[in-house]
Amino acid sequence: MVSHPLGRRVALQILAGATAAGAPGGAAMAAEAIAVPWSAGSERPTLIAPPDAADCHHHIYDHHFPADPAAGLHPGDATVADYRLLQRRLGTTRNVVVQPSTYGTDNSCMLAALAAFGKTARGIAVVHPDIPLAELRRMNEAGVRGIRFNLVQTGATTIDMVEPLSRRIHDLGWHVQIHMRGPQIVEAAALFRRLPTPIVFDHLAHVPLSEGTNGPVFAVLRDLLDRGSTWVKLSGAYQDSRVGPPGYADVGAIARAYVQAAPERLVWGSDWPHPTETVKPDDAILFDLLADWAPEAATRTRILVENPKILYGFS
Repeated sequence: MVSHPLGRRVALQILAGATAAGAPGGAAMAAEAIAVPWSAGSERPTLIAPPDAADCHHHIYDHHFPADPAAGLHPGDATVADYRLLQRRLGTTRNVVVQPSTYGTDNSCMLAALAAFGKTARGIAVVHPDIPLAELRRMNEAGVRGIRFNLVQTGATTIDMVEPLSRRIHDLGWHVQIHMRGPQIVEAAALFRRLPTPIVFDHLAHVPLSEGTNGPVFAVLRDLLDRGSTWVKLSGAYQDSRVGPPGYADVGAIARAYVQAAPERLVWGSDWPHPTETVKPDDAILFDLLADWAPEAATRTRILVENPKILYGFS
C-alpha cells in the first residue's frame, strides 16, 4: 500500500466529512424520507432490517486520494458521511468497505474509511503479490478480512495472482473475493477448487441469464458451494438484469436458487454508490428484493446478520 501524503489524521477528516450526520440508530432513525447521494428515491424500504444487519459490499471514493492510472472507473466523491445516510435509510448498522478498481493497490482511501467507521466496519483490500507480511498484518488490525480480484473492470489484478496471494493470506484467516463473469468462473474452476482460502463471488457471480440455473456456470458455482468454503454476494442485481426494477425478475430466479442451495453462505450488499451505473438505482428497492429472494424472516436474518459475523468476524 502507498501511504497517502495527507497523513492519517487529515485523511480521516476528509472521509468523515459531516460526521454530524451521525451514525445509524437512535434519533437518526426517524420516519422521514432520506435522500442519499448516488441513490434514486428517498423512501425507506418496506423490509425492516434486523438488528446488526450488514451491508457487505460498498465502496468509498474521495478525490483527495489519487486514482490508479490504469483505472477505467472514476466516480465522483462518495464519502463516509454520504454512506451513513444510506445506513440510516436502510436500517443497516454494519458494513464492508470494498477497495474499488479506481485506486488500484493503494488502499489508503479504504483504510481511512475503516478508521472513520470504527468497529462496525470491515474491509476488503487489493494487493500485489509482493506486499510485505507486516503490511498484511497492519491491514488485518485495521479490519481488513479479504482481498479482491476484479477481473471485469480494468485494474491491478490478474487471474495469475489469485493462487499465490490466497496462500499468503491463509494464516490470517482471510478470504479471496472474486469479481468475474460467469464463463470466466467456469474456465478457472480447477483453480478455485484447489485454493486454500474461502472464496466469495461478487454480484451473484454473473450467471448468464440466457442459461440461468440450468447451464454450466451455475453448475460450477453449485459444486463450489457444496464444497463448503464458497460464498456468494446477493448484490448488483442491476448489472445483469434485462427487465430491471422494481423486481429484477430475471436475476431473481438465480438469487432464489442460491438461497435454496446454500442460505448459510450468502451475504447481501448494496454496491453503493453503484459505480458501473449511469442511472443510479433505488437502494430501498434493492434492499426489498430480499423479501422476494428469501421469503422467510429467519433466512434473511441469517443472510444479513449471522453469515456476515462468520465471514467478516463481526463481534
